Amino acid sequence: MSEAAHKKTPLYDEHMRLGAKMVPFGGWLMPVQYTSIIEEHQAVRNNVGVFDISHMGQFIVDGARCGGDWLNSMLTNNVDKLDVGMGQYTFLLNDRGGIIDDLIVYRIDEQKYLLVVNAARADEDFAWLQNHLRRAPQIAQRRTGDRASTLSSRSADFGAVAIQGPRTMALFHALFGKDIELPARNHIVDVPFDTTSVSVARTGYTGEDGIEVFFPANDAVKFWSAALERGKPLGIKPCGLGARDTLRLEMCYPLNGSDLSPERNPIEAGLGFFVDLAKPDFVGRDALVKTKEFGPREKLVPFRMKEKGPPPRPHYAVFRNGERIGEVTSGTLSPSLNWGIGMAYVSSAHAKIGAEIDIEIRAQKFPATVEKKPLYRKPAS
Repeated sequence: MSEAAHKKTPLYDEHMRLGAKMVPFGGWLMPVQYTSIIEEHQAVRNNVGVFDISHMGQFIVDGARCGGDWLNSMLTNNVDKLDVGMGQYTFLLNDRGGIIDDLIVYRIDEQKYLLVVNAARADEDFAWLQNHLRRAPQIAQRRTGDRASTLSSRSADFGAVAIQGPRTMALFHALFGKDIELPARNHIVDVPFDTTSVSVARTGYTGEDGIEVFFPANDAVKFWSAALERGKPLGIKPCGLGARDTLRLEMCYPLNGSDLSPERNPIEAGLGFFVDLAKPDFVGRDALVKTKEFGPREKLVPFRMKEKGPPPRPHYAVFRNGERIGEVTSGTLSPSLNWGIGMAYVSSAHAKIGAEIDIEIRAQKFPATVEKKPLYRKPAS
């Protein structure tokens, strides 16, 4: 795909004005960094950073009680546990239990849900959901008289930013007022901003306290500019995909397309907590029940290199006593730890915390250790 064929977020001109290095990502042109990945990473760990996440897909499912019933048949987590204003991390699976996408679903009204999906999977997700919705018998509709569920995409009409870091709360009040209360973790609220309203969710992908803010695309520049201006006293920095990747990897948060794929299921990925097998039925459930019963052949594990040297990268082979036992899915030099870290799928027999492994880098094997999640823990203050 040529650069001209990639989509641009409502903040593209702002990124260019700030001197960002732009790269293709998931069909979009996105900033990978403005100054340096390390500088932006440390801004989020120590102060506050702001990311453009307008490339993420945003879907609305509407349709009274049958909307929730249908969503529960499509997602692994239990939507019935959501009160209005709550969100949860969940998966969209194929029939084999493989991960099409990981996403967050928010219940934004009694009869309405917001799904925030990965940019590279948005079109595929929408088609998969729409196809199943067309074929789904509207049992709840017939039973209760509710109107049928509807699925729509608001991706082109809305933008979003993630504000992350220990000084997020101070910036929140600088943007919205001292009397406005920050939402609880994994909750979403509508908040007045200027002459409009934005939705603020207490969620993020960095391991720091933070919020994700959703707004009409026409308000994107106004909100972005306000965040940068009012965040100046707090040491705010605009941050790109590079820092987003190092931050999430230190926390062992998976990346769709690298750590998660249609060939891997949530149990193999160590994310069974977000699967409710007590639900009677959802797409992919039978395959997950089998994996749970017999155990996964391979598991996704975090690791840390034992020596200073070249950092691990995706697709590097993993060995144990000379035998190949797996493959790296994500790897980097951790800015917080100043050490090589990564995640890899390895055979379950070698997936225990503390297991000694070797990562093959440029035809040479380097020792590493399987670690406990997360790889980075904030120092006690």
